[in-house]
Amino acid sequence: MDHNSSRSLVSREHLIYTITVPLSASIILANLLIIVGIACNRQLHNTPNYFFLSLLVADTCTGVALPFIPLMGLNRDLSFSSCLLAHVFPNFLFLAFLFNLVMVHYERFVCIVDPLHYNNLWMHRHFPLALLVVWTPPLLFASLPAFGWNDWAGPDWTHCCDSSQNLTLLSNCSVNKTICCSYRRVFTDAFIYLEVYGIVLPAILVIAAMIGHVLRITRGQMKDICRLHRAVDRGGQASDQEHRLNLRYTRCVVAVSLTFLACWVPYLIYMHVCIAFLVSDSNWSSTTHIVMSCIGIGSMAVVPLVLGLANKQYTEPACKLLQKLRDRWRRSTAATEEVSL
Repeated sequence: MDHNSSRSLVSREHLIYTITVPLSASIILANLLIIVGIACNRQLHNTPNYFFLSLLVADTCTGVALPFIPLMGLNRDLSFSSCLLAHVFPNFLFLAFLFNLVMVHYERFVCIVDPLHYNNLWMHRHFPLALLVVWTPPLLFASLPAFGWNDWAGPDWTHCCDSSQNLTLLSNCSVNKTICCSYRRVFTDAFIYLEVYGIVLPAILVIAAMIGHVLRITRGQMKDICRLHRAVDRGGQASDQEHRLNLRYTRCVVAVSLTFLACWVPYLIYMHVCIAFLVSDSNWSSTTHIVMSCIGIGSMAVVPLVLGLANKQYTEPACKLLQKLRDRWRRSTAATEEVSL
């Protein structure tokens, strides 16, 4: 690795940290805020909120791993075990987050679609088993490269060291037993295609289908309510309450659509750009791709925060604490002004 390539690597790492560290800190703090809100309210200590708590824990872990996920696109000199850990562990956290997100959406979907059998769901009767379902398969799948499904015996991957024109760097690479750590060495093409088109994309489509079905059910229920109001009022024209229901439904659809566009579309674009780079066998360490990866992964990690912050029960303890701090600050300010007078 010559001097120019070393400087380029450092500049790309600096760009990744500049984008992801503030975003990661915001995701972690917001998740901790919601977790404390659930822990402080005993009325929220039930199975549905335990699932959501598991999602928040997975999202917090994703926030911690967020700065390291775009780094997987850079070629670095790492040892064998460090290279595996740098790729397998963030991938496991990401997949666990996705599995938890599907489970939460499915649990709430059944609550709306089939409320009579909601309490008899297997996930409510066997909560530990449900946790194993959302955490164990991601761990097993993400660990497949560590068990041999990798490309270590592929083409000559030692170019990180061999291309060096600096003998000192070359000798350090040999003495420290480092290798060229690249995502292409850890993840085979088949593994990447299977994860993207066999796990990630179907999970996103399932979530979108459940949300669309819930909106369709809501629309049907709202029409039934409006029909009953018209039958009671015996009038042919829409009442003010019907207009309010239509307006509320429209706002709900707009909010869901904007959330999907803001949180999922950037990640979908990033995911297919990654596949395009993989197919074309191009270098994906450009500034544009780094920015897309940071924004795409970060936007997806915001989804649980939107679900959590929209529930006033989750944020009530934090709001009360902020109100107490504000009142105390106002009292101290008023006391200081009185003393100065």
